[in-house]
Amino acid sequence: MRKDKAAKLMKAGWKVGSASDFLGLSEEEAAIIDMKISLSKKFVALRRTSNLTQVQAAKVLHTSQSRIAKMESGDPSVSIDLLIKGMIGLGASKRTVGQALVKA
Repeated sequence: MRKDKAAKLMKAGWKVGSASDFLGLSEEEAAIIDMKISLSKKFVALRRTSNLTQVQAAKVLHTSQSRIAKMESGDPSVSIDLLIKGMIGLGASKRTVGQALVKA
């Protein structure tokens, strides 16, 4: 958020903070969410660079298209393990997975 907008909101009596503040997340919880989002974005990029649709990726990974959609949208039911397994199943190297985690 821009500083001028935050200042106006605070002047009007509003509290300004991050999503982590609002949800009361610990640093560890926020870090896990950041990692899942980063892995999810990299998963989408891998699928697209492989020129696969969600349906085709689902066949490669022996899962459903709806599961692929959940993996790509960062659904809370998707584990970090599943995202990593999916990335490797689409041909990602350990280095690629590690780089996605570093960007988190």
